[in-house]
Amino acid sequence: MKNKLFVYAAALLATLFWGASFVWYKQAFQAFDAISIIFFRLVIAAILMLITSQFIYKKEKIRKEDFKIFLLLSFLQPFCYFMFESYGMKYVSSTLGALIVATIPLFTPVFTYFLAKEKITLFNISGLIISFIGVIIVISNDFSSKGSTIGILLLLLAVMSANLYGIMVKKLLKKYSGFTIVKNQNFIGLLYLLPLFIIFERNKLASLQPVDFIPILGLAVFGSTLAFILKTYVIKKIGLINSNIFSNMIPVFTAIIAYFVLHEILGIQKLIGIVVVVSGLLISQIPQLRKRKFNKVN
Repeated sequence: MKNKLFVYAAALLATLFWGASFVWYKQAFQAFDAISIIFFRLVIAAILMLITSQFIYKKEKIRKEDFKIFLLLSFLQPFCYFMFESYGMKYVSSTLGALIVATIPLFTPVFTYFLAKEKITLFNISGLIISFIGVIIVISNDFSSKGSTIGILLLLLAVMSANLYGIMVKKLLKKYSGFTIVKNQNFIGLLYLLPLFIIFERNKLASLQPVDFIPILGLAVFGSTLAFILKTYVIKKIGLINSNIFSNMIPVFTAIIAYFVLHEILGIQKLIGIVVVVSGLLISQIPQLRKRKFNKVN
């Protein structure tokens, strides 16, 4: 029982860190542009993962035939994903950003159906529709702003990048651990970002204060490193499907933290929308949960 509680605590803590990440984004934009936020986040996360790999995770050497796949994966995520997510977060509230990004698992069956010919179920479709209704409830007041519309579209492109990445990474997961893949993606992603950072951002560093880096430290240490380590531990203990249920709480944590930290308004409409989105996410995972339960029985 104590072990289960520890696993659930780890899952909730990882979810809390990811939920807080959308609030840290809004705070970081007060001093940084999107490229700088991504660059420093990856630098810190890459260093931390390199240190972690020395003590916790076994070193894995990348095979030559997989270099091209790693280059493409790193372009999709972290480069494209973080670029779309970061620029999108400039225009929308932290809660709305978390809600849209939380729909990544919903779109996965759609992408796998067309690109990998995997079966899509009625639960997948129902969950997608219900969550879309929830997002519409939340954003209905935001479409009056052109900036918010741009932000929503950019975040949807981030969702698309994440799903394309998810389809491609399946092959690599048969050869390498998740930690090895993410660690190498961070380093390659830095190489993609370095020219943009040098051209557009390096001259802006002189005006920055040490306190400005606090939100980026939060994103790197908690959002990109500790949350990932906790997530891999939870997946190992209770499986991917069960661990994803906790991820559905990310927009809920974001809404609560944003209310207290950023003073974002939590009206009835937004609360109803959050509940509807989370309900759709849960419904979409019913087939996988049933399958897992059946496998345990047998």
